[in-house]
Amino acid sequence: MARYTGPKRRLSRREGLALFAKDAKSLERKGAVPPGQHGAKRRRRISEYGIQLREKQKAKRIYGILERQFKKYVLEANKIKGATGLSLLQILETRLDNVVYKLGLSKSRAGARQLVSHGHIQVDGQKTAIPSYKVRTGQTIALSAKLSDNTQVKKSLEGLETLPEWLERQATVGKVLRKPERDEMEQSIDEQLIVEYYSR
Repeated sequence: MARYTGPKRRLSRREGLALFAKDAKSLERKGAVPPGQHGAKRRRRISEYGIQLREKQKAKRIYGILERQFKKYVLEANKIKGATGLSLLQILETRLDNVVYKLGLSKSRAGARQLVSHGHIQVDGQKTAIPSYKVRTGQTIALSAKLSDNTQVKKSLEGLETLPEWLERQATVGKVLRKPERDEMEQSIDEQLIVEYYSR
């Protein structure tokens, strides 16, 4: 599946939020000024549609997904019994690249995506090179043996402060214990606005 390959700091400035770890210091220093020639000028009051659009764009950019796939996830979440917004976030959180990131095997979702697409991740002992693979409860995610001594992986594991309660990990092998609850998922996203955007 395709991915965004353009300038990333620009996206963080547009959303007024550090979407990627390296952008935090830059936003603190310069402030959340939108990108472009007229970014620093006074902006018009944003409409309800505009608020919903920004929330949808923010979620897409946090998880590194393009529009076509994101819309597919929304349609999938609509078919699941219960709150559509919660189901959507659970689908996004249980993507293989996100689970690898949450386990601390990579410092960023983009790095986790690269580990997966380069064939360094195994799900239940089978090499899986699809970042969007949906990890189910009870499945194990392991780093390939040849990458277990990798310096970047070691730094990432050392830098991880806490592991989400829906995951467990021993060394470079993790397991999905259950579906994540709302308070264990991305807090900067208002999923209801995304549902409203697609229900227009």
